[in-house]
Amino acid sequence: MIWKELKSGERTVLDHVFWSSGISRDALATASSFSKTRANAAVAELLEQGLLEHTGEQVGTGGRRAETLRLSRSLGVLIGVAVGATGLEVGVLSPDLAVMAHHSEPADVRDGPVPILSRIRALMRELLTQCGLQARQVIAIGIGLPGPVDFDSGQLVNPPLMPQWDTYSIRDDLASDFTAPVFVDNDVNVMALGELWRMQRGLQNFLVVKVGTGIGCGVVCHGQVYRGANGSAGDVGHICVVPDGPRCHCGNLGCVEAMAAGPAIARMAAEAAEAGQSPLLARLIAERGSLRLQDVAEASRGGDLAANQVIQRSGAYVGQMLASVVNFFNPSHVFIGGGITRVGPLFLAAVRQSVYHRSLALSTRHLEIQYTPLGERAGLIGAGVLAMQESLRRMEVAG
Repeated sequence: MIWKELKSGERTVLDHVFWSSGISRDALATASSFSKTRANAAVAELLEQGLLEHTGEQVGTGGRRAETLRLSRSLGVLIGVAVGATGLEVGVLSPDLAVMAHHSEPADVRDGPVPILSRIRALMRELLTQCGLQARQVIAIGIGLPGPVDFDSGQLVNPPLMPQWDTYSIRDDLASDFTAPVFVDNDVNVMALGELWRMQRGLQNFLVVKVGTGIGCGVVCHGQVYRGANGSAGDVGHICVVPDGPRCHCGNLGCVEAMAAGPAIARMAAEAAEAGQSPLLARLIAERGSLRLQDVAEASRGGDLAANQVIQRSGAYVGQMLASVVNFFNPSHVFIGGGITRVGPLFLAAVRQSVYHRSLALSTRHLEIQYTPLGERAGLIGAGVLAMQESLRRMEVAG
């Protein structure tokens, strides 16, 4: 890479500039705990090397205008990939995480890694061509996948939703088209990275919970994504909430994923329709053959009583699980993302009610529970953060 042999102070400056999303020299000196002289010297060197660039001016204190800094776009580009159980998104991003081009489409991860990654490679090439770029200009590639990931090897380990991906070498697969380093993580960890970057690391302890085909949790502790000893931290989808509930695909009974994720919501709604509780849901089944989470969400937003009851039950189960996690971890915020966000405020209200009812008063005194501010873009932005963060961490430092 073109940033080899940097001094440690210069790498620190690059890191702060990346996480700040535009910062003045004075603010940079404060954030890095450097003297203004040392910060200015590092900035001057990085500007000369082409690693930083000016972005314009911002109004400083007293009306004085101060130039802001960002990572130079001459460094190249990042590629972010967000893979869910039923869809994927690929994007080309600048070093400061501006999305230059992106594409999303339905996909089924159960098809296995070979066809999915082949399609991802094709989309990467198409998007780079669309931006007038070549593969050699890619700094790094970040990928989020819906399963437990051994972060060091970049491989999934016994992923319940996608068994064919177990220990498959994603890095070797992508190496056929790209020489850039590839970083792989769990999809919710990647979403948590995206939210951490959006807040410029302003929150130190929070959770990101994804509710879609499955349920997972990204844990941010002391400003870092916490992955645990083997990368499985945050696998909350298999916490039991109903001991005699239906069997989960992991083999156990009554997991919150089996009780409250998208397929469970669709199942409960279909049962309500078959019981004559919702003519609307019954009509949708007759028209489409089955129900999806989106259908139940649409019915709920339209005021369907049975759909509302299903959504509230699902939110209560998720809140029951979260109450234990909140008591244990004591986060300041819980951000909820995934397909469930299409439901609207009813699900969120049910989660909050359950968490506040079951958690200790001290744990919830200042707790905020809301949908992810980045919305559906959290996975893509987070994949870009993963790629840039790990590239900065791996820079060689001289002295």
